[in-house]
Amino acid sequence: MSLPRSTILAEPAWRPSAKAKLLWALENAIGVAVLFIVLWVWVVLDGDRRGWQLFAGLALVVFAVVAVVVIPVWRYTVHRWEVTDEAVYTRVGWLDQESRVAPISRVQTVDTERGPLERILGLATVTVTTASSAGAVKISALDLPVAEEAVLRLTAIAAQHRGDAT
Repeated sequence: MSLPRSTILAEPAWRPSAKAKLLWALENAIGVAVLFIVLWVWVVLDGDRRGWQLFAGLALVVFAVVAVVVIPVWRYTVHRWEVTDEAVYTRVGWLDQESRVAPISRVQTVDTERGPLERILGLATVTVTTASSAGAVKISALDLPVAEEAVLRLTAIAAQHRGDAT
């Protein structure tokens, strides 16, 4: 059965910042660096398993390339967001993708978060808490001015909907 075109959810219009790819690559690189340190400690402390260590090292190099190069680009092609007068739309993920729609009438709070790497890159994450069992909607890796504008817009739109957000 085919749904009428008007009932099919449109793709959210906006991408995160272009710096999102760098943010996600750096986050993944930190994890990979920890694994390389663990491998190096193993190599230094255990000289009897060089074959396994070489195999683990090669596997880690392949994993590092995928984690630092492929995954951030893939995530960037998937991630979208949009704020309208009716709802907040997001699509996130890289392997397991999730689309969310949070009606403005359900918005309870709007927050901005900035981790250390986000601050260095001038990025922010907007978290929209709703009256939903699915949890908050996060719009990650936005340029700080875009995030601030989104928060102001969401606040203004939510103020027009004087419901109890439940």
